[in-house]
Amino acid sequence: MKSYKLAIVGATGLVGRTILKILEEKKLKNFEYTLFSSSKSAGTELKFMNKNYVVKELTEISFDEKFDFAIFSAGAETAKRFAPIAASKNCIVIDNSSAFRMQDDVPLIVPEVNFEDVINHKNIIANPNCSTIQAVVVLKPLDDKFKIKRIIYSTYQAVSGSGKLGLEDLENGRIGAQTPLLKFSHPIYDNCLPQIDIFLINGYTKEEMKMVNETRKILGHPNLPVTATCVRVPVTNCHGESINIEFENDFSESEIKNILSSSPGIKVLDNTFNEEYPINSIVNGHDEVFVGRIRKDFSKKNTLNLWVVADNLRKGAATNAVQILEKLIVNF
Repeated sequence: MKSYKLAIVGATGLVGRTILKILEEKKLKNFEYTLFSSSKSAGTELKFMNKNYVVKELTEISFDEKFDFAIFSAGAETAKRFAPIAASKNCIVIDNSSAFRMQDDVPLIVPEVNFEDVINHKNIIANPNCSTIQAVVVLKPLDDKFKIKRIIYSTYQAVSGSGKLGLEDLENGRIGAQTPLLKFSHPIYDNCLPQIDIFLINGYTKEEMKMVNETRKILGHPNLPVTATCVRVPVTNCHGESINIEFENDFSESEIKNILSSSPGIKVLDNTFNEEYPINSIVNGHDEVFVGRIRKDFSKKNTLNLWVVADNLRKGAATNAVQILEKLIVNF
């Protein structure tokens, strides 16, 4: 059985540590692991696979070791600098940042949705934005059946999506610490902030435009009308999304539930009689995308409302990357 060398770049971050946790859970065999970070975190010792690993500093010569795969979770600037180096040495990079997502020659992959697009990779594969991943897992089977005409996103995104400093801001607010904000422009504790990432000239935030553009690319509809409002909410983990979808064709609620229930990576939790629907505390720690509040939009023909929740550190980042890795090994 073939063995593989896998580099984890950004191993000490929130997503990096989640990647390690998922690799442990999956017990992937025949892998040799090397963990990398910036000089700031290099030397950190992490227990992984019942062994103690010392995290190495990422440098221009790190990939001279001839890795088969690398999962990057260290931000766009690090990816832009080091991923091409890895790719040039025949290492297949799965990158969690926004660095390459919209490049025409880089596939943007959610395994349940468009893994067939990976065949065109040139040793760099992009992992989509966390909020986009959970949406398209749900949208793809519905698009196949009813043909999507328009999408309206309203997101309720957890603080873990902003990294360690955001979580510190939330905790400092919770305990009433009089400390300067580390991540946000306004206190996140007890507030909902209608801004994720920077504002662009068109009045949308960068996060909102990520959802618009990435949805179009993944679903293969470059001109699909999509709009989004993305909000950071004071919860630790798991993103919620209200998605309004207009279709070309009519549907019934029972058809929607049947399609979603039988689609990969989805759990339907929709029993309003018993007040059952996806919430963060139920979804946290799971790899599936949970869907509920399934109902027709009575204000517009052929239009549906959904409530979608997923663990943004797992399916929204780490799990999706590991799933890409698993499918690459099986299929190529």
